[in-house]
Amino acid sequence: MSTAKQKSVLCITSYHKGMEFMRQLKRDGHYTVLITSKSLENEEWPRESLDEIYFMPDKEKEWHMPDVIKGVAFLFRNRNFDKIVALDDFDVEKVAHLREHFRMPGMGDSAARFFRDKLAMRMRAKAGGLPIPEFTPLFNYVAVTEFTDRVEAPYILKPRMQAGAIGMKILETKEKLWEVVHSLGDEMSYYLVEKFVPSDIFHVDTIMDQGEIKFAVASGYGLPPMEVAHGGRVFTSRTLKRGSKTEKALREMNERVLTTLGLSHGVSHTEFIIAKDGTINFLETSARVGGANIVELIEAGTGLNLWAEWAKLETLDENEPYKLPKLKKDYSALMNSLAKQEHPDLSAYNDPEVYWKLNKPYHAGLVLSSSDFDRITELLTQYVDRFYKDFFITVPMKDKPSY
Repeated sequence: MSTAKQKSVLCITSYHKGMEFMRQLKRDGHYTVLITSKSLENEEWPRESLDEIYFMPDKEKEWHMPDVIKGVAFLFRNRNFDKIVALDDFDVEKVAHLREHFRMPGMGDSAARFFRDKLAMRMRAKAGGLPIPEFTPLFNYVAVTEFTDRVEAPYILKPRMQAGAIGMKILETKEKLWEVVHSLGDEMSYYLVEKFVPSDIFHVDTIMDQGEIKFAVASGYGLPPMEVAHGGRVFTSRTLKRGSKTEKALREMNERVLTTLGLSHGVSHTEFIIAKDGTINFLETSARVGGANIVELIEAGTGLNLWAEWAKLETLDENEPYKLPKLKKDYSALMNSLAKQEHPDLSAYNDPEVYWKLNKPYHAGLVLSSSDFDRITELLTQYVDRFYKDFFITVPMKDKPSY
């Protein structure tokens, strides 16, 4: 437990997540307040760890920021918050705006842009000399023409302010790109286009304190998240072999990215692509814990829960150093997918390496853990094949993942 004095922490999330963050705050004796969406009122929040909970109207999943500011201002009348924390990617800019309004510590509007706006992060990365796929904002027709003349298709269209693979579209030709540009009309400035590079995708999950990386784990996706999201596939990720050439290169590139984009304190989930020639390109980053059960993946291999450690980090006294807990040195793998059954039966997945199982309607998922890297490889290959047979309505016949 931290020796820090009791803090008042306002947690904001428009999605059902961050339970262990809030539990850790309460374990450490902090006053914990949650604001979340009205549509999530009946979800299983850790109410035993919450001193107060409030719900924002969220018509079409959107919060009206002037109302959020007024609501938080009302709470401030009878308490002083020490920290305001966004628990989901979509809440980063909300919280940045609140910090600006109430003059609170942490990332404000401009700094948060580099961890939410895909165009802002690319422009800062390019200015900092980081390797990235060629891109262009969709502001000016001449600039788009120059881009398509210089860069061969295929391209990928990306919404600037979405998370993960939401709203992305691969465009196979220059003509398809222009069709989309014209169809966007007044919305085109909210998108960017970049060269689509067929490649393997990796991620590094990090804890930063006082400008130094205190913890980082490199992992690789079995299939690109975009292919999983749009193709209805099994999502997998696995930790890389420690000390391998790829693992070391990704950790080094991750440090360059976070330094260039200005993250000095907090947690991050950062993605990279490695092209067929071995070139590592920065893809995107975030100032939050990774989703899709990546927390469980990291915990299975290291014993460290990123939500809990983030809560400890956020409540340190000024200049109090973060102390990393003792870590395991195991390997882990994550897999999850949609399932045709409302409550899929995972009882047959009973090898001793099974660390955790997902309990979510119409989803199947689990995490593996072992000190033996090759055993994880063997089980992951077997289990992916079995997931397609056990839980999919139809089994994809091409490009099944191999490890």
